[in-house]
Amino acid sequence: MNILILQASPRANGNTAWMAEEYKNAAVAAGHQVTLVNVSHKKIAGCLACEYCHSKGNGTCIQKDDMQELYPLMAEAEVLVLAAPIYYFTLNAQLQAPIQRMYCVGAPAKVKKMALLTSSYSPGVYSGATAEYRDICNYWHAEDSGIVTAKIDEQKTDETRAKIQALVNNL
Repeated sequence: MNILILQASPRANGNTAWMAEEYKNAAVAAGHQVTLVNVSHKKIAGCLACEYCHSKGNGTCIQKDDMQELYPLMAEAEVLVLAAPIYYFTLNAQLQAPIQRMYCVGAPAKVKKMALLTSSYSPGVYSGATAEYRDICNYWHAEDSGIVTAKIDEQKTDETRAKIQALVNNL
């Protein structure tokens, strides 16, 4: 399967980045084609709600930024993995921008499955992110392949690695 991982942590060696790498390694070992993009290092503006995409743009966004690199990757992905730290009870801003910029195309054409990887230093802060993720799955008609969360004492552990491996095994 063609898997796209959007990793949104600005910390190159952080917990979310580790989770995304673990998913990528497991998926490659299982024979999947995987592209991992650190969207936190991209310049992607939020949606302007200008409606250019649905009027004159014929499904293309008027903004020309690093999102242009993601549109073709999103169009070909069969599995989309969202990986984001929780900063304030939901997916971080670095992941929100590319998700919201998909407004111009509606839903990625080939995405059939999605997964969520998220970490935080606090327990009990995942409900906003998981609800949004499930809403996106529903809206895009993608199967929820699963969610792995890792609070402070679960980060970079064998147990978390095994949970991530289980997500890949369920593809």
